[in-house]
Amino acid sequence: MTTPGPGPLPSPVPASVPPPVTSPPNPARRHLAALVIGCLLLLPGLGMLLGGAGVVGAYAFGRDSAGYLALTLPSVHSATPAVTAEDVIVQTGPDVPAWVLDRLDLDVRLAVTPSAGGAAVFVGVAPEAQLTAYLDGVAHDQVVGVTEPRNGAPRAAVLRTTPGANTASAPTGQTFWTSAVTGTGRQQLTWQVTGGQWAAAIMNADGSAGIDVAATLGVRAGFLLPLGLLLLGIGLVVTGLAVALVIRGARTGGPSRGEPAPGAGVPAVPSPLGSAAHGTSAAPEPWHTHARAVSPVALDARLDAPLSRWLWLVKWFLAIPHVVVLALLWVAFVVVSVVAFVAILLTGRYPRGLFDFNVGVLRWSWRVGYYCGNGGLGTDRYPPFSLDDDPDYPAHLSIAYPERLSRGLVLVKWWLLAIPHYLILGLLVGGSWGWTAARDEGWRVDPVGGGILGLLVVVAGLFLLFTDRYPRSLFDLVVGLNRWVYRVVAYAALMTDAYPPFQLDEGGAETPPPPPTPPVPPDRVDSRQLTG
Repeated sequence: MTTPGPGPLPSPVPASVPPPVTSPPNPARRHLAALVIGCLLLLPGLGMLLGGAGVVGAYAFGRDSAGYLALTLPSVHSATPAVTAEDVIVQTGPDVPAWVLDRLDLDVRLAVTPSAGGAAVFVGVAPEAQLTAYLDGVAHDQVVGVTEPRNGAPRAAVLRTTPGANTASAPTGQTFWTSAVTGTGRQQLTWQVTGGQWAAAIMNADGSAGIDVAATLGVRAGFLLPLGLLLLGIGLVVTGLAVALVIRGARTGGPSRGEPAPGAGVPAVPSPLGSAAHGTSAAPEPWHTHARAVSPVALDARLDAPLSRWLWLVKWFLAIPHVVVLALLWVAFVVVSVVAFVAILLTGRYPRGLFDFNVGVLRWSWRVGYYCGNGGLGTDRYPPFSLDDDPDYPAHLSIAYPERLSRGLVLVKWWLLAIPHYLILGLLVGGSWGWTAARDEGWRVDPVGGGILGLLVVVAGLFLLFTDRYPRSLFDLVVGLNRWVYRVVAYAALMTDAYPPFQLDEGGAETPPPPPTPPVPPDRVDSRQLTG
């Protein structure tokens, strides 16, 4: 006799259909923006910080007992009647009020010692226009720069000669000098700077040709210490803000690629108990995925662990043999690309042997870059000297061989069609800026290498140095940027007709893992599995 089993379980309480899901602001984008802005602020912040420290250090340790910062020229020699400094003393425009320089509290000291003990020397400061008129038609040398001491050679003045007469009227008889001293032996002129355009001259007292002196130019600036402290303060604020943004951006702002958020990843399955208790069904947020671009260029990297805190500081030195070999290989890469250009134009095919060689050069470059350069510092394993793929190495690159290539595209894709990507890569790889000084042109801004990608790698190195960890989100971003770079390089090198996507595919793996399979909710268990 059988006992009847239990009756069917009560049907789950129907759940109301959740409203359409609207995508919230993407936290990954917010973190990416914070990371990029932080990196962009880091460079000027460090520049002001180091500049302020240099100014304060010069004020504290570079002054003499009288408070002057001095520049000594052991020898100033000229065969002309005068040596002038017309553009490097002080220049202010006519619209600049005189009180500006008065507030700066700037003093100039010019000391001159003739090589011949009995010679009478003259040193004077005058308005630039009047000094120019006085020396009109007279030969003279103008100081346009100062060389730095190298290989034991002393510092020297760089002179630019203006031809003319070999004698000048005696400077001691002129009345336009604002400040002047004359006599035998060491002569020292001290002048408080005021607004205007001024110039200095060193001459023989009788205006004759032939000057051979040692000179010392000193500057005492009351604003130097406040300026240094101001730069230090601003640099600390900007650098602190940049570091905070970088740390925020390097943190995982949400689930990693391929990992659903807690409670997400499956359609909403309401719980009868939850519905009964609360009267509503809380539908979890759906898992939003972003499909990766389809590209014949596959770039993969594996983040090794543990990584040395300090080895990244010397990897560039250890990789010098690779750099030398790659310099030669890239010359061959360019030559092979030119040969391939002709072959594609005539036959529509990229010779397989040439293609494999260029892929090997890119693969070698990616391994070395991943070890010590913009690739990300993601491994401490020394790269192999090989064009072939090394299955054991944590960085891989492969490009699918194209059976046919367009003869028409080969004429324009490497320069015209790739221009948008070149502009982007210019920012990513070579878009940082620096201050340089030109002897005749003053200070100017010039581009320097590195770009955003280089800054991100430096930030990763600093994380390793101070925290002994490599933020995963930062690693994914660096590899994604490199993936973009190599896709463009392969396209510009005529190795594919597939236009590089304007898409940042982050992560070390070319194909992200699928989301985990969600567990079966208890309320979906088949009632027929229950036995009496």
